[in-house]
Amino acid sequence: MIQSILILEDVRQSREWLAGIVQNIFPSSEIVKEGTLRGAQNACGRQHFDLALVDLSLPDGDGTILLRRLTQEQPDCMNVVTTVMAADSAIVSALAAGAQGYLLKSDPEEILEHQLRLLLTGIPPLSPQIARRIMQHFQLTGPHFEPKTKLTKREIEVLRLIARGLRVTEVAEAFGLADSTVITHIKSVYRKLEISTRAEAAIHASKLGLLNDPTTDQE
Repeated sequence: MIQSILILEDVRQSREWLAGIVQNIFPSSEIVKEGTLRGAQNACGRQHFDLALVDLSLPDGDGTILLRRLTQEQPDCMNVVTTVMAADSAIVSALAAGAQGYLLKSDPEEILEHQLRLLLTGIPPLSPQIARRIMQHFQLTGPHFEPKTKLTKREIEVLRLIARGLRVTEVAEAFGLADSTVITHIKSVYRKLEISTRAEAAIHASKLGLLNDPTTDQE
């Protein structure tokens, strides 16, 4: 459940616009709005967030700094980039820093709202233009439909759930495992698939047919 949301956006009008969108989707959530990287970092030091909307280009730094901090200190937080930057370098840098979604503020409001609502179903939000860029990248560079090292049955189950947006604690509860055991499985999956973010995990899970294959719901 998304109860606390951080918005890092230096332009006040855009900040309020994004806040209105997420307030409509998550009406009972607490929204913290920051206009600087320093302010957002201080906010992260004070409280835990379930969702962070992060701009990349800021007056006092790069938004990827916050993405890395949230990934390390608040691993259950869903980090979604909200930016006007659509260059491959920006996308790659954000994904490498831990972004689990990438939205362009130039998209129509209804598209942004639709993509953010997908969080409720565990689907990473991606602007159509960004999704096409990512797919083109994998078409040119891989990955293969099958990992080089075969995933175990449990690793496949864990991949399916984290790709749908479940947190470590939720995956652990689903399988009756300790959080540390789930984390070990996730690390093994990431190593075998040669990935480092949930967004990449979602793409691989889709390619492996785990998001639409009902047989993977069975033990």
